[in-house]
Amino acid sequence: MNVFGVDIGGSGIKGAPVDLDRGDLAEPRHKVLTPHPATPDGVAECVAEVIEHFGWSGPVGTTFPGVVTGSVIRTAANVDKSWIDLDGGKLLGDRLGLPVTVLNDADAAGVAEMTFGAGRGRKGAVMLLTFGTGIGSALFIDGKLVPNSELGHLELHGHEAEKHASTKVKDDEELSWERWAHRVQKYLVHLEMLFSPELFIIGGGVSRKADRFLPLIKHVRAEMVPAELQNNAGIVGAAMAARQD
Repeated sequence: MNVFGVDIGGSGIKGAPVDLDRGDLAEPRHKVLTPHPATPDGVAECVAEVIEHFGWSGPVGTTFPGVVTGSVIRTAANVDKSWIDLDGGKLLGDRLGLPVTVLNDADAAGVAEMTFGAGRGRKGAVMLLTFGTGIGSALFIDGKLVPNSELGHLELHGHEAEKHASTKVKDDEELSWERWAHRVQKYLVHLEMLFSPELFIIGGGVSRKADRFLPLIKHVRAEMVPAELQNNAGIVGAAMAARQD
């Protein structure tokens, strides 16, 4: 069964039909740049462009980089603040003329990884972290999602963690892999102190280069593995949320 998934990020909006039997993209994804400012209408137009690229007609799942309750947007750290308190599902559904489900971006990626990827069958506390424009988090206890954890906004050394250790910061400050891994290590140690996870799943686009930085991270007791679905996890998880049996 195919359902369309869209991953809305601070820098890019990407999507594709997803084969939910395999947990993988049914076709190569299509990506457009996130508009700046990333207003609701501007983002909705980009989502429509992605979907129209495939001529899709049917349910659509979309992620959002912030807290989502029901389909209402509650925070908007890396997109325009005018999203806050909007019904994202209604806004996108009206623009697309299709049924739309909206959920937190890292939660979507986490659900996909727990079902089809690195978290399959894992019990206890599992935490997926997506490193990109910001840092997203998804926390699972015995396979059950604790939604909207948004742990990228924890304070770390006087700053929001994502302002210190995201891949955007790595690029903006031209950090070496070693220096960036040291920052990520401090963040993971802080999370470990608070939540004692048994497994960290490291996602986002940088997961494709996990061999460049994961071996450099020390002093973390939990197992650390790269996301198996890599940067497609959000698309897959969004489609899973929109599935209508």
